[in-house]
Amino acid sequence: MDATRLMACLAEEYALLRAAVRAAPDAAPVPSCPGWTTADLVAHVTEVYLHKAETMLRGEWPEPWPPDLSGEEPLAALERSYAELVAEFAARTPDEHALTWYEPDQSVGFWIRRMAQETVIHRVDAELAAGLPVTPAAGDLALDGVDEGLKVMLAYDFARYPEDFAEAVPDDPKGAVIAVVGGERAWLVRPSPTEVVVEDETADRAVEQAETVVSGSPDELLRWVWGRGGEVSVTGDPGHAAYLRKLVSLATQ
Repeated sequence: MDATRLMACLAEEYALLRAAVRAAPDAAPVPSCPGWTTADLVAHVTEVYLHKAETMLRGEWPEPWPPDLSGEEPLAALERSYAELVAEFAARTPDEHALTWYEPDQSVGFWIRRMAQETVIHRVDAELAAGLPVTPAAGDLALDGVDEGLKVMLAYDFARYPEDFAEAVPDDPKGAVIAVVGGERAWLVRPSPTEVVVEDETADRAVEQAETVVSGSPDELLRWVWGRGGEVSVTGDPGHAAYLRKLVSLATQ
């Protein structure tokens, strides 16, 4: 997805997030984030937006962190943080340098993508907390979120911090080849105790090569990868699918 489309999705998803937050009591539990209330969710998103805006503005990680927001009404703080975030994006080009935690991509475009995906997932959280029907994510945004979840969150984190996945290694299905399929787009995932390899593939070729196939609509697949439910179909060994879900949950917790 290009940055223009991602910015449009960010705006759409933020509007849905804001509406859901307004509909949910502050003390309402967030079913997809055990232990969180709507107020906790709003504070988290506010801090994330401000952190990325400050990082781009300063060119370094902001310290001290987090800021004290206790004197500000939560929804007002959320609105301010979003305004600051998009203002920083507007002041830069997507290919401009920006400090990120993802070594292969040190650009403003990385944060545009990351904030669009952060927003769609927490918009789902807010809708669940408010008891609203979950709005399906746009197909291109959803598939991009699956791609980010598998490659940036899982494969990259596994390579850098293998110790964070130690609890899953004893359950490793040796030699598993798992296809994740959403429409015509697909990924082959090959987890092992030492690495997780994720490759783009066509849907037909992915299914041919895989021992286990996880498939669903783009929105359902996005929610499955990011641990927000998602009704997917599993063919082959369900243990492989469960192992992949466990790995991704460790990468995104």
